Amino acid sequence: MVTLNRSGERTIEEKEALLGYALIAPALLLIGAVILYPVLYNVYLSFTVVPLSPTESPEWIGLGHYTELLNNSAFWSALRTTIVFTFFSTTLATLGGLGTALLFNRSFRGRRYLRGMVLLPYVAPLISVAFVWRFMLDPLYGVVPFVASDVLGLYAGSIDLLSNGDTAIWTVVFIDAWRYFPFAFLMLIARVQAIPNDMYEAAKIDGASKFAQFKDITLSELKYILATVFLLRWIWNFNKFADIWLLTRRVETLPIYAYQVAFANYQHGQAAAISMVLFLALIVFVLVYVAWALDW
Repeated sequence: MVTLNRSGERTIEEKEALLGYALIAPALLLIGAVILYPVLYNVYLSFTVVPLSPTESPEWIGLGHYTELLNNSAFWSALRTTIVFTFFSTTLATLGGLGTALLFNRSFRGRRYLRGMVLLPYVAPLISVAFVWRFMLDPLYGVVPFVASDVLGLYAGSIDLLSNGDTAIWTVVFIDAWRYFPFAFLMLIARVQAIPNDMYEAAKIDGASKFAQFKDITLSELKYILATVFLLRWIWNFNKFADIWLLTRRVETLPIYAYQVAFANYQHGQAAAISMVLFLALIVFVLVYVAWALDW
């Protein structure tokens, strides 16, 4: 409700409110054009059969694509692969960040310089990281297969770790964890260094072992940060496309499956339905994260 003063003008508070609305209006319009409209249009496409000809209109089929997904073995296989990749890559990255944070909490020579080097996998361009790993894992001239087979004798012959169906998923999991463990390290190192040393001294006096100190003090102080890091990495990894696609074509997660359905099979309506499943899953993950943050 607009109130006027005696001179018939708006109050200062109302003028400030109108100015605020005017300032955020461009951002709201941009968000609506870039985010809201594509999401709503994708919802519409998921209920239609999209023709290849731009002159034809999409045909409404209702929940047809969603019921087809329920009986599609490729969809469920991609979902299982997505869960496996997300769980193990997120867990390894979080544990790697935790271990690195505990290591750098100790004093040793060169710690300042090594801390900067730890961040290199995270800040390096994705395209360069992917092609360096592909070169290192090449079965003919890659250094990793040479060391694993000829030096360590872990297996005989040449195995393409990125093209073999049994090893591709675990290789991608390891590379993803290696690339993103610095994120967990950055989130954890500040909290690790903030734990009072008096707590460890008191535990030593009480006769607590190193493991007991780690379990009852370190993990207890880090549990909220660890949960936050795990949830954030889970949300990002569940929707990951570029990292996997640049490394191999043998790992088919839901984002990659949606891409192939849309641009290899030209079934844009079905791809939109897959994207909606991803979208709804991400909303659930975000709500879990927000609920956790509010309780924290």
